[in-house]
Amino acid sequence: MTILVTGGAGYIGSVTIEQLHEAGRPVVVLDNLSRGHRAAVPETIPLYVGDIGDRDLVRRILRERDITACIHFAALALVPESVTHPARYYDNNVHQCQVLLDTLREAGIRRFVFSSTCATYGLPQRIPIAEDHPQQPITPYGWSKLFAERMLADYDQAYGLRFVALRYFNAAGATTVHGEDHEPETHLIPNILRVAQGKTEAVTVYGQDYPTPDGTAIRDYIHVRDLAAAHIAALDALLDGRSSAFLNLGTGRGYSVLEVIEMARHVTGHPIPIRLGARRDGDPPQLIADPRAAQAYLAWQPAHSGLEQIIASAWRWHGRYPEGYPKTEPARR
Repeated sequence: MTILVTGGAGYIGSVTIEQLHEAGRPVVVLDNLSRGHRAAVPETIPLYVGDIGDRDLVRRILRERDITACIHFAALALVPESVTHPARYYDNNVHQCQVLLDTLREAGIRRFVFSSTCATYGLPQRIPIAEDHPQQPITPYGWSKLFAERMLADYDQAYGLRFVALRYFNAAGATTVHGEDHEPETHLIPNILRVAQGKTEAVTVYGQDYPTPDGTAIRDYIHVRDLAAAHIAALDALLDGRSSAFLNLGTGRGYSVLEVIEMARHVTGHPIPIRLGARRDGDPPQLIADPRAAQAYLAWQPAHSGLEQIIASAWRWHGRYPEGYPKTEPARR
C-alpha cells in the first residue's frame, strides 16, 4: 500500500509526503531534483533520482515497492519560461506524463492524483471560477496542463484509470520544515518576504489600474498544508472507489497585491517598500476559486488559509532557513 509521489522534493510535494509520513503511510519519492531539493525529503523516505519519463526507472520502482497509487507533482511550472521554452514544457508536462501513465497502467495501477492549475482557464469570464468555466489557456504552461487533463479523461474512459485533477489557485505558506525555495522566485509572498529580510530593496507591484477596489490584481491564496491535505483526501476518495473528478482548490476569497503587502508589513514589522511596474501580459484582474465542488467531493475545508496565517507561517520558515534548504548531494537509488 505504498504511494508513489513524483516531484516529492518540490514545494507542495514535500508537504504532502510530510503529511503522509506523519500518518504512517508508506511513501516513495521520484524526483529529478532539477527544481526540487534533496533536503526536503527525509532520509527515512526512499528517494529515486530521475525523470518520470524514464520508463525503466519507473518500472524498477514499481517492481521494488508495493505501489498502489500515484500522486503526481513532477512538472515545470514557470509561466514566463514556458513562453520562452515551450518544447521543454510539452516534453515534461505532457510527453513524460504520458510515459508515466502508461508505465503505471502496464503495472495495473489505476489510481492517480494530478497536480493541475487554474491556468487551464485562461482569462476568467466570470468570478468565482467553477469547474465548468471554459478552459482557454494563454500560455504553454496552461496548455500543457490542460493536455494532461484531457489525457487523463481519455485514459479513464478507455482504460479505467481513476483520477482526481486538482486545479490550484495560489499556493502559499509553509510548515515548520517545508517552504518555498525556488530559483528564480516568481511568487508574490516569498518575494515580499525577501524585502523584509533585507535581500532586496523593494517589491514590484505590476499594474495599479485593474478594475479592483485598490487597482491591483486580486488572487485566491491557499495554504500549502491545506493543498497537501486535499491531495491525500483525493487519494483516499479514489482508493474508496470514487469516480474521477476535476476540482478547484482555493478558498473563495481573494486578496489584492496591496492587501498582501500590508499584511506582510503587519506580520514582519518591516516597512516593505514597493516599486511600481507596468501590468504583465496575461495577468487577469482577479483569480478566485469557487471551491464548493472540492469541498463536497473531498469532505475537505481549508483550515490554515487565512492571509495572516499564511504569511506568518512563511515568515517563520524563512527565518529558520534564510538561505533556503541546505544544499546536499543527492543520494541515488
